[in-house]
Amino acid sequence: MTEETENRFDWQQFLRRWQEEWVPGEDDMEDLAEGGMTLADLALAAPPAAEAEIAAAEERLGARLPPSYRRFLAASNGWRLDGGSIYRLGAAHEIDWFGDPFGMTPAYQQGLTERSTEQEVLLAGMWRRALRLETDSDMSYALLDPGDTDEDGEWALYVYKGWSGEFPDRYPSFRAYMQRMYQSFHSERAGIPGFENDTTRALDADVERAREEALSGRWETARELLAEAERYGRPRARGMLQQLAALSHGVGHGYYGFGELVADPRCTGELVPVMAAAHLRDERPGRGPHRFVLGTETDDGVTAAADEILARVRDRTYRYAPGGAFGQAVAEAWQSARWGDTDRAWRVIRAALPSWSPPGPDLLAPVGLLGDPVLGPVVTRERGLELLATPRAGRPGPVPDPVPDLDPPGLCWLAETLRWNAPYGSYRCLWVEGAEPEALPGLVGEDGGAGLTAPPLRPDGWFPYDVRKQRDESAPWEDRAVVAVGRTGSGWAFGHDTAPRTSTPGDFFVSPAAAASRDGRAVVLWAHRTRDGGLTLFHLSVAERGEELYAYTLRGTDVERSGPVPDTLDPERVLRGVGEADRERCLLAAVQDEFGLSLPRHALAEGILPQLTTRSWNRAPGEGESYAYVTVRPVRRL
Repeated sequence: MTEETENRFDWQQFLRRWQEEWVPGEDDMEDLAEGGMTLADLALAAPPAAEAEIAAAEERLGARLPPSYRRFLAASNGWRLDGGSIYRLGAAHEIDWFGDPFGMTPAYQQGLTERSTEQEVLLAGMWRRALRLETDSDMSYALLDPGDTDEDGEWALYVYKGWSGEFPDRYPSFRAYMQRMYQSFHSERAGIPGFENDTTRALDADVERAREEALSGRWETARELLAEAERYGRPRARGMLQQLAALSHGVGHGYYGFGELVADPRCTGELVPVMAAAHLRDERPGRGPHRFVLGTETDDGVTAAADEILARVRDRTYRYAPGGAFGQAVAEAWQSARWGDTDRAWRVIRAALPSWSPPGPDLLAPVGLLGDPVLGPVVTRERGLELLATPRAGRPGPVPDPVPDLDPPGLCWLAETLRWNAPYGSYRCLWVEGAEPEALPGLVGEDGGAGLTAPPLRPDGWFPYDVRKQRDESAPWEDRAVVAVGRTGSGWAFGHDTAPRTSTPGDFFVSPAAAASRDGRAVVLWAHRTRDGGLTLFHLSVAERGEELYAYTLRGTDVERSGPVPDTLDPERVLRGVGEADRERCLLAAVQDEFGLSLPRHALAEGILPQLTTRSWNRAPGEGESYAYVTVRPVRRL
């Protein structure tokens, strides 16, 4: 706020409008009913202070008052604040220096360090130099700080609630504080029947305009309009604003409440799944489920539908299924994403966005995508912004440039270090040529296993694979892989294990390639790295029609071979002249070029692919063979 802007601000008009819009609250109605008060007693405004009164106060205080507060006194010498913990701002002759009567300064100064911000230093010194404005409150104080000023001479205003134990709220000026109190006044009365005035009518018109702006792809303009309307508590603004927030942040960020929109049955399929997914991300393993709060009163039908949606999102059977042409595109995209092709899935959704139409009047976008366990992770922050910028529901407008695809081609991305979802860089993979993903259980699944299963829910901050627990009740020598199952663009079914339980293939290792190759070719790859990213092992085995064709295992510089390994894959040839840092990348490049293999990084990182528990990658020890293992358990000290 510049001084010129402050000079143009009409305090008399602002305060008069506030007074004219005021209606009694519940407490005021009780006072009026009991006869202890009249409407005149409950007036917010006071007569203006004369210049001489303001000057006398400044002389008494020994300081010139900041511009916005000075002009306020000239319009109303004090003010009754109806709401909040400050009840009344005093007249010019009533204000005085605070003087830190409660000894707050030492406590705040004690917390300062060399890393403290300028604002923290200012706050620590505020208590002794602040000017106290309030004359009636709930153990709260309105304090103007002459040490915290801006270029226009405005003093920051702090509201300290003595009972809260919290830091005081800071406002950059007295005017900013009063405007926020005016907004709070409106917000507290927004639900009162008949609370209608020029301000509410103008804000509601802005909300309707924001709806059109959002559907036309001008979502940032819509966000500004809705944010202002929400500060005044306008009923429709919050639900719309939260839709924009959800999509502009992408899946997995925060919890979104959509206000009264949730109570509309037409909006249930778009909004409740998003809330359910956020609710489940807040749960932690080992703790019981906590209550699913919709944030508004709903009828029995919406409540029952929400409970059913929560159960389906929890067991990952929920599917976002809008109607019309957009719904058909969503179904097609889901089929692509479920096996890992999230880039194609997004392209299908993106092309169909103009055909989306809102099932409810205040829905702005297909936000329900974020609640789908498969499609939700497809909508990253960048894609959510692209969605919001795309005109929808028949609105005209320019289409934004498409965001780049997420998945790199081939396999070389596996050589990247410090991948958050692959502890220490170990991984193993299986590809079967020409097979559908559903066929993998019959080829390599454990006997009597459940087949393909939904991936487990992953709370915020947890790995998609928890490597700290035993995966099954197998014998010590067994090594059953839990692989994420999908399909490559070239038509190979794959299984990928990000966190192998055992460190490396040992003497009892039997590649599953032969079993997987019953009807064609199969490729198995296993890599292991140290904590600092060094490659310690690289295994490749290839089979066809149930017979292993060739294999090699590279440990350091030693190579164990079986069968005629092609020159294009032979590690000694591939790694000739290659530095240590590029060994893994070169080996992966040779495999991907030989077979046209790939893996979908985004789907694997997000943990959205179905899972399969395979048969053991180790054989049982034979007669006379020994197998040693160590079990480490924590010891609890008494």
